[in-house]
Amino acid sequence: MRFVAKLSAILALSLLALTVPAAAQIVRHPATKEDARPNDPKVPDSYVLSGKFDRILVLRAKNKTDLLTEMEKQVKAQNIKNAVILSGIGSVRGYRLHNVAGRDYPVPDMFFSAPNTPADFIAMNGYVNNGVIHAHVVLALGDSKGTTVSGHLEKGTEVLTFAVVTLGVLNTDLGRVDDATYR
Repeated sequence: MRFVAKLSAILALSLLALTVPAAAQIVRHPATKEDARPNDPKVPDSYVLSGKFDRILVLRAKNKTDLLTEMEKQVKAQNIKNAVILSGIGSVRGYRLHNVAGRDYPVPDMFFSAPNTPADFIAMNGYVNNGVIHAHVVLALGDSKGTTVSGHLEKGTEVLTFAVVTLGVLNTDLGRVDDATYR
Protein backbone atom coordinates (compact mmCIF):
# COMPACT_ATOMS: atom_id res chain seq x y z
CA MET A 1 0.00 0.00 0.00
CA ARG A 2 2.86 2.40 0.82
CA PHE A 3 4.39 1.65 -2.58
CA VAL A 4 1.16 2.62 -4.35
CA ALA A 5 0.92 5.84 -2.33
CA LYS A 6 4.55 6.74 -3.14
CA LEU A 7 4.05 5.91 -6.80
CA SER A 8 0.89 8.04 -6.91
CA ALA A 9 2.74 10.96 -5.32
CA ILE A 10 5.62 10.65 -7.78
CA LEU A 11 3.24 10.52 -10.74
CA ALA A 12 1.29 13.53 -9.47
CA LEU A 13 4.49 15.57 -9.03
CA SER A 14 5.72 14.52 -12.47
CA LEU A 15 2.48 15.65 -14.09
CA LEU A 16 2.61 18.92 -12.19
CA ALA A 17 6.18 19.52 -13.39
CA LEU A 18 5.03 19.09 -16.98
CA THR A 19 2.31 21.74 -16.70
CA VAL A 20 3.95 24.42 -14.53
CA PRO A 21 6.03 26.97 -16.47
CA ALA A 22 9.73 27.08 -15.72
CA ALA A 23 10.98 29.91 -13.54
CA ALA A 24 11.36 33.22 -15.32
CA GLN A 25 14.79 34.54 -16.13
CA ILE A 26 15.23 38.31 -16.03
CA VAL A 27 17.88 39.66 -18.38
CA ARG A 28 19.19 43.08 -17.41
CA HIS A 29 20.88 45.05 -20.16
CA PRO A 30 23.87 47.27 -19.32
CA ALA A 31 23.05 50.98 -19.31
CA THR A 32 24.27 53.04 -22.25
CA LYS A 33 24.47 56.78 -22.95
CA GLU A 34 21.38 56.31 -25.12
CA ASP A 35 19.40 55.05 -22.10
CA ALA A 36 20.19 58.17 -20.07
CA ARG A 37 19.34 60.77 -22.70
CA PRO A 38 16.01 62.58 -22.51
CA ASN A 39 13.38 62.31 -25.23
CA ASP A 40 14.29 64.33 -28.33
CA PRO A 41 11.86 67.24 -28.87
CA LYS A 42 12.32 66.79 -32.66
CA VAL A 43 10.69 63.36 -32.47
CA PRO A 44 6.90 63.76 -32.61
CA ASP A 45 4.83 62.45 -29.70
CA SER A 46 3.00 60.29 -32.25
CA TYR A 47 2.74 59.96 -36.02
CA VAL A 48 0.82 58.04 -38.66
CA LEU A 49 2.04 55.98 -41.62
CA SER A 50 -0.30 55.37 -44.51
CA GLY A 51 -0.19 52.40 -46.83
CA LYS A 52 -2.09 49.58 -48.44
CA PHE A 53 -1.76 45.85 -48.45
CA ASP A 54 0.01 44.50 -51.53
CA ARG A 55 -1.11 40.98 -50.66
CA ILE A 56 -2.39 38.82 -47.84
CA LEU A 57 -0.43 35.65 -47.06
CA VAL A 58 -1.51 32.73 -44.89
CA LEU A 59 1.41 30.79 -43.45
CA ARG A 60 0.94 27.29 -42.03
CA ALA A 61 3.52 25.54 -39.86
CA LYS A 62 3.28 21.81 -39.15
CA ASN A 63 3.72 19.64 -36.06
CA LYS A 64 7.11 19.76 -34.31
CA THR A 65 8.38 22.88 -36.10
CA ASP A 66 9.57 26.03 -34.36
CA LEU A 67 6.95 28.71 -35.00
CA LEU A 68 9.28 31.72 -35.13
CA THR A 69 11.83 29.88 -37.29
CA GLU A 70 9.12 28.94 -39.81
CA MET A 71 7.86 32.53 -39.87
CA GLU A 72 11.40 33.80 -40.49
CA LYS A 73 11.90 31.28 -43.32
CA GLN A 74 8.69 32.35 -45.05
CA VAL A 75 9.30 36.08 -44.57
CA LYS A 76 12.64 35.60 -46.31
CA ALA A 77 11.29 33.23 -49.01
CA GLN A 78 8.37 35.56 -49.79
CA ASN A 79 10.67 38.61 -49.78
CA ILE A 80 8.56 40.38 -47.15
CA LYS A 81 10.06 43.63 -45.90
CA ASN A 82 7.10 45.18 -44.08
CA ALA A 83 3.85 43.55 -42.96
CA VAL A 84 1.18 43.54 -40.30
CA ILE A 85 0.60 40.26 -38.45
CA LEU A 86 -3.17 40.11 -38.70
CA SER A 87 -3.88 36.89 -36.80
CA GLY A 88 -2.52 33.58 -35.60
CA ILE A 89 -4.13 30.39 -34.32
CA GLY A 90 -3.27 26.75 -33.65
CA SER A 91 -1.62 24.88 -30.81
CA VAL A 92 1.89 24.48 -29.41
CA ARG A 93 3.76 21.66 -27.68
CA GLY A 94 5.64 24.14 -25.50
CA TYR A 95 6.61 27.79 -25.54
CA ARG A 96 9.28 30.43 -24.93
CA LEU A 97 8.25 34.08 -24.59
CA HIS A 98 9.51 37.31 -23.10
CA ASN A 99 8.00 40.45 -21.60
CA VAL A 100 9.43 43.74 -20.44
CA ALA A 101 10.25 43.68 -16.73
CA GLY A 102 10.82 47.31 -15.87
CA ARG A 103 9.53 50.85 -16.39
CA ASP A 104 12.74 52.69 -17.25
CA TYR A 105 15.71 52.45 -19.58
CA PRO A 106 17.56 50.19 -19.91
CA VAL A 107 14.46 48.01 -20.08
CA PRO A 108 15.07 44.53 -18.65
CA ASP A 109 13.46 41.53 -20.35
CA MET A 110 11.84 38.62 -18.50
CA PHE A 111 12.16 35.38 -20.46
CA PHE A 112 9.99 32.44 -19.52
CA SER A 113 9.57 29.06 -21.09
CA ALA A 114 7.72 25.83 -20.62
CA PRO A 115 8.97 23.49 -23.35
CA ASN A 116 6.73 20.62 -22.19
CA THR A 117 3.52 22.58 -21.60
CA PRO A 118 1.03 22.27 -24.46
CA ALA A 119 -1.26 25.23 -25.13
CA ASP A 120 -3.83 26.54 -27.55
CA PHE A 121 -2.40 29.30 -29.70
CA ILE A 122 -5.24 31.82 -29.31
CA ALA A 123 -3.94 34.98 -30.99
CA MET A 124 -0.98 36.73 -32.57
CA ASN A 125 -0.37 40.29 -33.66
CA GLY A 126 2.62 42.44 -34.44
CA TYR A 127 4.73 43.55 -37.38
CA VAL A 128 7.42 42.60 -39.79
CA ASN A 129 9.65 45.66 -40.03
CA ASN A 130 12.49 45.60 -42.56
CA GLY A 131 12.25 41.80 -42.63
CA VAL A 132 12.45 41.43 -38.83
CA ILE A 133 9.50 39.78 -37.04
CA HIS A 134 8.08 41.40 -33.90
CA ALA A 135 5.27 39.04 -32.88
CA HIS A 136 3.14 39.00 -29.73
CA VAL A 137 1.18 35.87 -28.84
CA VAL A 138 -1.56 34.78 -26.44
CA LEU A 139 -1.61 31.12 -25.35
CA ALA A 140 -4.23 29.26 -23.27
CA LEU A 141 -2.72 26.49 -21.16
CA GLY A 142 -5.85 24.39 -20.89
CA ASP A 143 -5.68 23.96 -17.14
CA SER A 144 -8.69 24.04 -14.82
CA LYS A 145 -7.97 27.71 -13.96
CA GLY A 146 -8.12 28.93 -17.57
CA THR A 147 -4.56 30.22 -17.37
CA THR A 148 -3.28 32.29 -20.27
CA VAL A 149 0.24 33.48 -20.99
CA SER A 150 1.29 36.14 -23.43
CA GLY A 151 4.37 37.93 -24.62
CA HIS A 152 6.90 38.37 -27.40
CA LEU A 153 7.33 35.15 -29.38
CA GLU A 154 10.77 33.55 -29.02
CA LYS A 155 12.44 30.59 -30.67
CA GLY A 156 11.55 27.50 -28.68
CA THR A 157 7.79 27.69 -29.29
CA GLU A 158 7.10 24.35 -30.97
CA VAL A 159 3.94 23.68 -32.99
CA LEU A 160 1.60 20.86 -31.89
CA THR A 161 -1.25 20.32 -34.40
CA PHE A 162 -0.58 23.27 -36.70
CA ALA A 163 -0.11 27.02 -36.55
CA VAL A 164 -1.66 29.44 -39.03
CA VAL A 165 -0.42 33.04 -39.24
CA THR A 166 -1.95 35.64 -41.55
CA LEU A 167 0.25 38.48 -42.79
CA GLY A 168 -0.85 41.65 -44.57
CA VAL A 169 2.16 42.64 -46.68
CA LEU A 170 2.45 46.42 -46.86
CA ASN A 171 3.42 48.62 -49.78
CA THR A 172 5.10 51.13 -47.48
CA ASP A 173 8.21 51.20 -45.31
CA LEU A 174 7.49 51.09 -41.57
CA GLY A 175 10.67 53.02 -40.86
CA ARG A 176 11.44 53.41 -37.16
CA VAL A 177 7.99 52.39 -35.88
CA ASP A 178 9.47 49.80 -33.49
CA ASP A 179 12.81 51.57 -32.78
CA ALA A 180 13.01 52.10 -29.01
CA THR A 181 15.74 54.71 -29.49
CA TYR A 182 13.46 56.92 -31.60
CA ARG A 183 12.01 58.90 -28.73
